[in-house]
Amino acid sequence: MHAIHVASFGAPEVLTPVDLPDPVPGPGQVVVGMVAADVIFLDTLLRGGWGQDIFPRTPPYVPGGGGAGEVRAVGDGVAPAWVGRRVAVRTGTGYAEQVVAAEGEIMPIPDGLAATTAAALVHDGVTALDFHRLGAPREGEWVLISAAAGGAGSLLVQLAVGAGARVVAAASSEAKLALARDLGAEAVVDYTRADWIERVREATGGGAALVYDGAGGALGTAAVDALADGGRFVTYGTADGFAAPDRESAARRGLRLLTPLMDGPPDQERVRDLLGLALERAAAGHLRPAIGATYPLDQAAEAHRALAARATVGKSLLLIGSEKVS
Repeated sequence: MHAIHVASFGAPEVLTPVDLPDPVPGPGQVVVGMVAADVIFLDTLLRGGWGQDIFPRTPPYVPGGGGAGEVRAVGDGVAPAWVGRRVAVRTGTGYAEQVVAAEGEIMPIPDGLAATTAAALVHDGVTALDFHRLGAPREGEWVLISAAAGGAGSLLVQLAVGAGARVVAAASSEAKLALARDLGAEAVVDYTRADWIERVREATGGGAALVYDGAGGALGTAAVDALADGGRFVTYGTADGFAAPDRESAARRGLRLLTPLMDGPPDQERVRDLLGLALERAAAGHLRPAIGATYPLDQAAEAHRALAARATVGKSLLLIGSEKVS
């Protein structure tokens, strides 16, 4: 089968097309023929050698964390009825024509939902719903979402709007701001402008009640100043490192600083609960991942370059196989 290897830690050029033996499922496992692989910013960090204490990798390895496709084979202890079913899969690999996963790492795709849509929700759908529960936007309150045109950010816009909140979306280009408007943002700001925090405070009449920081680094740290006193700050961005707000100042202002990534990856039970909910909402038309960039498998390096350059509007996927017509 065709796959991508991280030959060694480094720049996107280390993503190398390779031919590997077809995988064989062990006890409790399945083989999924992939239609689409999820591509997230974390993949680019791990490729560079970041996060070995949390996400250990030893090159060469097949990167990625799942996607969607069809079950082709099952191992001992797995019901044969899985074979031929369309599934979302969230596991430790993804950039390949076939992946092996534990039975607990797959979930049926609802009828009528495209495999590409399911793949786009495997990580960002789980992340967005998890942080939506954590931030708990309320009807009528202002919510600032930075990196609002990213995979998770674009879903958080929809979830906040669905909760009745008023959204200010921050992004770095007119195309990204246009997407946020299309998803329901009431106001938009370009965070490459020096006065973007002032523009947020003006739009919200003094500051947002809740900030979802999908940028991290200096931008995320600055976004704390867009909060009204007593507000909530949920930070998950890592593009330029984690946000580092002044905790003493935050305490004086009564701010709640929430850093869910510091707690490590969510447990498998919560992941399954959230992924199932994301797929259900998407099938019902209540959640729409914005798939803005698709690449063939052998162009994985280009997908990583575009993410690193923040050139992607919406979600990125690798398209690998053809979807079964049921």
